Amino acid sequence: MDKKIVSLLPSCTEIICKLGYSENLVGISHECDYPNSISGLPVLTKARLSSEGNSIEINQSVSDLLQKGLSVYDVDASLLKSLSPDIIVTQAQCEACAVSLDQVKWIVSNWTRNKTEIISLEPKNLNEVWHSFDIIANAMDAPESSYILKTEINERFKLLKDKLNETRKKPTILCIEWIEPIMVAANWVPELVGIAGGRNVMSVSGEDSNFCSWDEVEKTNPDIIIMMPCGFEIKRTLEDLHYLQKREGWQELKAVKEKKVYVVDGNQYFNRPGPRLVDSAEILAEIINPDYFERKYSENAWIAIDS
Repeated sequence: MDKKIVSLLPSCTEIICKLGYSENLVGISHECDYPNSISGLPVLTKARLSSEGNSIEINQSVSDLLQKGLSVYDVDASLLKSLSPDIIVTQAQCEACAVSLDQVKWIVSNWTRNKTEIISLEPKNLNEVWHSFDIIANAMDAPESSYILKTEINERFKLLKDKLNETRKKPTILCIEWIEPIMVAANWVPELVGIAGGRNVMSVSGEDSNFCSWDEVEKTNPDIIIMMPCGFEIKRTLEDLHYLQKREGWQELKAVKEKKVYVVDGNQYFNRPGPRLVDSAEILAEIINPDYFERKYSENAWIAIDS
């Protein structure tokens, strides 16, 4: 019997589909929007806060909910039960990114005669992301599907590294995951920067993304600044860019002076620990080393800004 799967996170949905199990999906989260094959599936979650506010307001709303011990998202327990999935895939890494794992466990614990398996993915670096492919593939009794996917990704990474073998200079790269307050991207992002021929600054691979002061940014004075706010597409990021541009010293930064400030679609690429992290590395390579890589990604993926 084919196993029925519910995914409560966009990256999990992408992994499931890329492994070849899109037809097994019976429910998704409200943020799952890729690939197109998932369109029309029952939506099991909703946010407790509005995404219409600015960076400051959204950050405050998330902090307030978490301080009260509340989940940022709600799960439709009755719908989840009616779908009767064999597997629920979620995460416990970041409570601002998906429903609370405890909430999912509580809902399932109230079911009867149901042996639903809950898979919680918590990757913090690229190897752990690739291992999450194995976890889902094994749960579907098809480990070979993960091997095929990882081989494809590794071949694309190898092409990047081979092209960059002759590069000697590695510019310093600051990746910003939230604009106000300023958060520096960590987890798998420093590794992606390294694969793309850059030297990541102000964060460490495998650690959580961290808030930093404006003084630290000025002291670091990176060669290139790349903005990838969590959950934001490019247009949404541009709406909050003024928080950085109005800071004293912004115009004196090396990256700003040399017009090497970029905005990428963090929501579709960099923020999601799934198969499209290889696309994220290729986007970075186009930005960091344009002499070696002809642009293939559209302006929906990344743009340069006049700061």
